[in-house]
Amino acid sequence: MTQSPQLVDRTALLRNRARAQAESLFLHEASAAEVHERLNEVNRTFKSVAIVTGFPDFWRGQFPDATVVHDDDTLALRPGVHDLVLHTMALHWANDPVGQLVQCRHALEPDGLLIAMFLGGQTLHELRRSLAEAEAMITGGLSPRIAPMGEIRDLGALLQRAGFGLPVADGTTLTASYANAFHLMHDLRKMGENNALVGRPRHITRRNILTEASSIYAANFHNDAGRVDATFDIITLTGWAPSETQPQPLRPGSAKIRLADALGTVETPLNTSKS
Repeated sequence: MTQSPQLVDRTALLRNRARAQAESLFLHEASAAEVHERLNEVNRTFKSVAIVTGFPDFWRGQFPDATVVHDDDTLALRPGVHDLVLHTMALHWANDPVGQLVQCRHALEPDGLLIAMFLGGQTLHELRRSLAEAEAMITGGLSPRIAPMGEIRDLGALLQRAGFGLPVADGTTLTASYANAFHLMHDLRKMGENNALVGRPRHITRRNILTEASSIYAANFHNDAGRVDATFDIITLTGWAPSETQPQPLRPGSAKIRLADALGTVETPLNTSKS
């Protein structure tokens, strides 16, 4: 069987994460607050929680009784034993995101809940544009520097492909400000979110490219305080493992009353005649 091409260099990713600093994990802090808020809104007590993450120490602190596993290509989760699986801030680095979700579904008992949070397509759009313009201007080409991330309009379909019921996708935008683009790139390293793509440049980026990118960034994305803004697009996917107790769609043609009657309106026939 032919193996699909790998987008992410797992060795580099793990090395980047090992260098991350706890004080820079504000994206994880925001995601954890969102997860806790969503769980408070669910009228249910979860007794067997599993967490898939690249930052186990942080998430163990959030859910001390949970089973915490790394986001490896094959997840170390037992099938059908959890009523809640959290996939936290890691799916944007998955070579096979649908495969990750399928494995999470297999780990859930019927009617178990998945919450997956990760970075979406608008993340760092300012930095992407600035680096691309600078590199194209100076070298005449482009290098893969930031991982491609999905748009929310497409990501909800991942849950359906993975076999989840009642799928929902939504997003939250966080904006952070920095003195300049160099400070942002330094912070990305401290977050463990710097470049881990297989096709990334293996040499140090030329200083004039970075300087030009910083100038482009400052010219186009400065704020009123004289700093530059950076966007982080956090996507949340929620879905439920299939269960006979969940609401099921009616068969086509099985409605007992007309929609116009239910809405209390007069139905106007569609004029299909051609002029």
